[in-house]
Amino acid sequence: MILVMKPQVSEDSLNSLVGEIEKAGLNTHISKGEEVTIVGLVGDKTKIDLTAIEAHPAVDKVIPVTESYKLANKKFHPEPSGFAVKDTFIGPDTMTIMSGPCAVESEEQLLCIARAVKAQGATILRGGAYKPRTSPYSFQGLEEDGLRYMQTASKETGLATICEVTSAHAVASAYKYVDMLQIGARNMQNFELLKEVGKTDMPVLLKRGLSATIDEWLNAAEYIMVGGNTKVALCERGIRTYETATRNTLDLSAVCVLKERTHLPVIVDPSHATGVRSYVEPLAKAAIACGADGLMIEVHNDPAHALSDGPQSLDFDQFASVMTNLKPYITLANRKLS
Repeated sequence: MILVMKPQVSEDSLNSLVGEIEKAGLNTHISKGEEVTIVGLVGDKTKIDLTAIEAHPAVDKVIPVTESYKLANKKFHPEPSGFAVKDTFIGPDTMTIMSGPCAVESEEQLLCIARAVKAQGATILRGGAYKPRTSPYSFQGLEEDGLRYMQTASKETGLATICEVTSAHAVASAYKYVDMLQIGARNMQNFELLKEVGKTDMPVLLKRGLSATIDEWLNAAEYIMVGGNTKVALCERGIRTYETATRNTLDLSAVCVLKERTHLPVIVDPSHATGVRSYVEPLAKAAIACGADGLMIEVHNDPAHALSDGPQSLDFDQFASVMTNLKPYITLANRKLS
């Protein structure tokens, strides 16, 4: 339920109303816009006298929220939200580029890639230390050693860092080394893991599940936010369909839908979506046109010998070319690299 407050409502009147609601056992979330203040209510509505709330002198109108996700809902937070990750900002008016290898292979490799992607405008270094792979015989990641290499690369280049976490243990380890946590597609509905990252104060990138609907995805974000962590960005990385020409099917319409339904920032990953490096640039351009707040692009110093996802990774020259070609699109979208 949402309470739309009357224009120029006083702080005393607002605080009095919020106090009454919270005393009844509900949680409130206040969103102050330039003209309108909104109070979102989360909890058992039977505990409050709705008639009294509607008649309160500070309340203009009451709007029910039928969707099961509340905190992630744009009705609760009409203005687009954003947050800082180290020295970069993810959100309105910016275009955040997250780049790096699918998997951290060595300290030397990661430092080499970090220098290259920073030179082209990336501000967040991505790298997998924990790799949930389809086959148990595939490279599973360097785990805490990989996290240490991420920290070293961050200290040398100044880049923020993001790494996927797959368990509560991984969350505890990553918290010590990186700046942002990633929940991968295979863990989007790992609710216990979502609760763990919700307990942290670290920014989170939540990837869409392989076959997840948008409502399921937003409810997964709700699991994180209800734990107290509101610094969540959503990442469209392709969904599983009948098509086999690409690794997955990149659902760019999801960006448009999300912009209507949620205030959370939206990142697009054309690398994982297609699995083909030649498709990364055109789909990155399309993602910008659809309103994405950032891109995740895989870059490797030697894609032909990468331990994970080589066919979709760009080499340094290819990444430089893509970044050059994306800049006019970023400008046309009235955004700037952050």
